[in-house]
Amino acid sequence: MPQSAGAPVRWGLLPTSGIAGRAFMPAVTRSKEAVACAVASRDDAKAAEFARVHGLARSYGSYEALLADPDIEAVYISLPNGLHTEWVLKALAAGKHVLCEKPMAADPAQVREAFEAADRAKRLLMEAFMYRHHPDTAQLVQHATSGEIGEISHLRAALSFTMPGAQNIRLRPELEGGALMDVGCYAISLLRILAGEPTSASGLAHVGATGVDLRFAGFLRFKSGASGFFDCGLDLPSRSFLEVVGTRGTLRADWPFFRPFFPHLDPPMIEVRVGLESRRLTLVDDNPYLAQIKNFSRAIRGHEKPLLGRDDALAQASVVNALRRSAAEQGAWQAVSV
Repeated sequence: MPQSAGAPVRWGLLPTSGIAGRAFMPAVTRSKEAVACAVASRDDAKAAEFARVHGLARSYGSYEALLADPDIEAVYISLPNGLHTEWVLKALAAGKHVLCEKPMAADPAQVREAFEAADRAKRLLMEAFMYRHHPDTAQLVQHATSGEIGEISHLRAALSFTMPGAQNIRLRPELEGGALMDVGCYAISLLRILAGEPTSASGLAHVGATGVDLRFAGFLRFKSGASGFFDCGLDLPSRSFLEVVGTRGTLRADWPFFRPFFPHLDPPMIEVRVGLESRRLTLVDDNPYLAQIKNFSRAIRGHEKPLLGRDDALAQASVVNALRRSAAEQGAWQAVSV
């Protein structure tokens, strides 16, 4: 169904995931640029219940049925990691714009195939790193890279939590589960936008009973000569921080990724320290999912460009791929190549 340039983009959700209900729906209901119209699940009853709870007009008992709905312009895909590119390709072939939850894939070839399909379909595709859309991320990057703390020498990041339930899909290797794909990708993304693209990577994984990495530690070397380290986990206490060490000072951020979901934990902060002087930046109260939906919906209408595109997604998958190869060889350094 044709839409006017000022009409809200009509979205479908695939599937009824926790993140779709907990994060996407509360954000899209506040958006002037978007409206959620339908949801799909392989279980018709689950889809119907999700639609009832969130006030959606339609529900479908198959993914294919939602993609066949001519009223849907854009699809939010929050399937398990291992199903991302399969359904990205199917959604694009059905003529939909696609916002795909991170990580789009661990294989750069799959990411390349997806964006080539988007080009052929003349549709937009974006990887959903919601934290990149938050104003605090922009000011964090600006202060870390402005020269205020000097040349970046070393970066360190962490992101972990204790995952509930022994049957969680993030524990299934056939669905590309594990700490690196689930939370480590955030740390990789942030280190990349601060220090540029790494040239080589080394990774060590602690593999659990189901065959996925419950913890992962990664080391990155950058073209500039800077070094980076991150660790992540699915069976560790909730923690999230970034430290950037420059030749003149440091920047530290607590909860740079998920702070809207952890209001009961320590308050977020970004602190810049140069010599003996330190100050904390004023943070912005904003919803990164709402900002992400606004950006992508406005891009669909031709009013702005998607914040994230092909190059970023390819580079991200290339680093993940190198780290996984390294972990398979007990930490041997691997070249990062797109």
